Amino acid sequence: MFDIGFGELLLVGVIALVVLGPERLPRAARTAGLWLGRARATAQRFTAEIDRELKAEELRQALREEARQLIEPVAEPLAAVKKDLSTLGVDNDAPAKPPVAAPADPSATPRDDGT
Repeated sequence: MFDIGFGELLLVGVIALVVLGPERLPRAARTAGLWLGRARATAQRFTAEIDRELKAEELRQALREEARQLIEPVAEPLAAVKKDLSTLGVDNDAPAKPPVAAPADPSATPRDDGT
């Protein structure tokens, strides 16, 4: 990430020792380490979230392509059937009515003789 060599780190350490002193330097180094760890963890979570979103988008595109490939062979015959139905005068956009079921037991239907 950064191109920092050992000599440069040593120089920063000596300057920190002079500025902060030997009493505050360990606590400052610990705090800096915590901040650096949090920054790395945040960057890692961010990149993981971006990777998940990219994979999800790739999956969505693959599913769209599969759906298109499945629908494409059926679309033309379906259009022809709709055209045939419309020439016959059948309203193909109206919902279909469920068929009326015949009674299962003929004795359950009322008879005209009153019995």
